[in-house]
Parts: sequence; structure tokens; C-alpha cells
Amino acid sequence: MQVDLESPESVSDPTAYFARVREAGGDVQWSDAQRAWIILGHAQVEAAFRDSETISADRTGAFARLAASRSPAFQQVTELLSGWMNFRDPPVHTRLREPVRAAFTPRAVDRLEADVRAIVESVLDDFDGDVVDLSSAFARPIPAFVIAALMGVDAADRQRFTGWSDNLTKLVFAASPGQVDEGPVTRATEEIREFFSALIEREQNDPTGSLLTAIVQHHAGTLSQMELVGACMLLLFGGHETTTTLLTNALAILFEHPDLREWLREHPEQGESAFEEFMRVGGPARSMARKVGVNHTRCGMELKAGQSIFLAIASANHDPAVFTDPATIDLTRNPNPHMGFGWGLHYCLGANLARMEARVALDLLLHRFPDMELAKPLPKVRASAMGFGRRPIEVRLNR
Repeated sequence: MQVDLESPESVSDPTAYFARVREAGGDVQWSDAQRAWIILGHAQVEAAFRDSETISADRTGAFARLAASRSPAFQQVTELLSGWMNFRDPPVHTRLREPVRAAFTPRAVDRLEADVRAIVESVLDDFDGDVVDLSSAFARPIPAFVIAALMGVDAADRQRFTGWSDNLTKLVFAASPGQVDEGPVTRATEEIREFFSALIEREQNDPTGSLLTAIVQHHAGTLSQMELVGACMLLLFGGHETTTTLLTNALAILFEHPDLREWLREHPEQGESAFEEFMRVGGPARSMARKVGVNHTRCGMELKAGQSIFLAIASANHDPAVFTDPATIDLTRNPNPHMGFGWGLHYCLGANLARMEARVALDLLLHRFPDMELAKPLPKVRASAMGFGRRPIEVRLNR
């Protein structure tokens, strides 16, 4: 039995599927389906996340090779992505990460909670009619409004954010980037460049004191204009797209399990532990793509420089060596060392903000509309080797 991260069973029953795969071939296996090494066990995935010497997160070379086969206009896409810290190794990764790290500490995020509550209440007030698609009317606007406020960007531009994110997602989370239509990605990149270049100029001439101010001032003279635009876009993308998907997946879980929805409404103090469980079983990332940096042996397998690797978060998050009864959704699970935010050097900077946003948003929704019910059956999970999502989530509010 050879591992395939796109196997339907790996999505519908990850605990059983990955247990059989690990039993058959161990924690590090070659996959013909992904044409890559797959790292499966929790301990090995954690070790790989921490290993920046033999495993590389830098994808700029792959994007550059992709650009070489595309039109000249596609080159700016590569330049944009070069400013994304999660695609870079130290020392560039360190230089990109440092100026924004302090903005996402638990203390800094706590100061934002009142603003987030106000944003969520406003979104709930804007629900139109008794039947609402929670993926588009709830999960989508809240993270966009929050990250716009944090970056000092006019919230009226949020619709542009979502369009840009949609187009970049097709490339960033593609298992085969070469098959992605370059037109929408190139157009989105051009709009992003124009939009953030204007904001960067504003911060240089008249600083607003926002997170964007810190990024622009810290990186003055150290990054190219396009790398700086890319760093800004990563914050927008990471603070918006992934949180939207997480909220949508969490809602799907709660509507599939009405007993859990009622329990969470009655136990808002468990919002933090519930969030971690949603990340474990429904986090937006199923794996993280890497490259072998140097030849080395891992779990008895000979990995060669330049080969692709997928760190299988979905498998690690259902490893019975770490999680008791991993097939069960337990909103009180503690500890819960899931890999949904990555680990080590590339641990997600926005994890604290995502935790707070999701906790506040779900709590206010469940208490505002305690009698809501599905208006249409839940859609099937849409998953690839790297991503995971469900939408729409159409409900009847029963106000």
C-alpha cells in the first residue's frame, strides 16, 4: 500500500488510512502519486519542521523555474512570492519575520479582542434574510476586516483582498503549479503591486503607526520593492485566507455534530480547547511542501538533494502515538500538540490572532442564533495534497 495524500480515504477517514500506510511502509515513504517523499509520523513531522539544515522551505527556485516557462509578465509573481517568509530559509526568513513577530504576541493580540468583537457583531448585524451562507457572509468577511484594521488598510477594500487571495491560493496551494492558469494570477499580482506600493509610499511619508508602518520602517533599504510588497501580501493572505477556511471547516464540523454545537454554546469557556481540536481535524493545511536540501538518510530512506517532500500534517494530527482516540472529535482534548500551525522556525506568526478570532466569532454566532439549522446538506470536503475546505455552509437562522 503506497501513500497518496489525495486518496479519498485519507480525507474521509484519516486515522484509519494513515495508520495502515504507516504500518505498511513506516514514517518516511516515497509516493508515486505526489512524486515526492511523504513524512507521516508526528515525531518525524515535528523533526522535519525543525530541520532547516537538510530540509529546505525555500520555494523561490521552483517559482523561478516555473516563471521561465511562462510569459514575461509572470516574472513579477515570482518576485512577489520571494517576500513570503514561509517560502524562505534563514537568514532571509529571519529578516522578514522579525519586524512582525511582536505584533502577534498573546499580549498584543489580547488588546485587539474588543475590536474583533465589534467587527463580528457588525458582520452578524448585516446578515440579510433568514437563510445565510456562513462561509461567505461570516467566515469570509471577519478575517478580512480584522487584518485590514491591523494593517491600517481601509476595510472597504476587503472585497479586493478576497479576490487576490482566491487567485494566489490556486498557485500557492497547487500540488502541480505548472498546471495553474497564469492569467488570473498575473492580473492579481499586478493589482497587489499597485495597491501595496501606494500604501508603502504612504507609510514612508506619513506613518499611521500600524503593523504596516513597522514592516516598512524596519525593512527600509534591506528589501526590494517587490519583496516588501510580498511581505505585506503574505500578512494579508495568511491573516485572511487560512482563517476563513478554518472557520468554515469548524462550522461544518459543528453542523455535522449538533451535540458538539450545543455543548460549545453552553461552554464558551472551552472555546480555546475547541479551537485547537478544530485545527487538528479541520485545519486548512493537510501538508506542507519542502525540498531536500542535502543528501541524507531519514528513517532508513535515502533522500537526495532537490527531491520534493510533503510534511503530512493530516497524518501527524491523527497519530495514535500522540493522540488518544484520534478519530474522535474531543473539544476538551488536552494536551493537543497538533501541527496545524506548523512547528519550530516556521510556526505560524498569526496563530494567536487566529485563535482569538475563531473563539470570539464562533461564540458570538452560536449565542446570537442558537436555533440555526442547515438549509441545505453540507457539501463534500474539497481536498488536495496540501489543502482542505468545505463551502458553502447554508443555514436557516430561525431568528
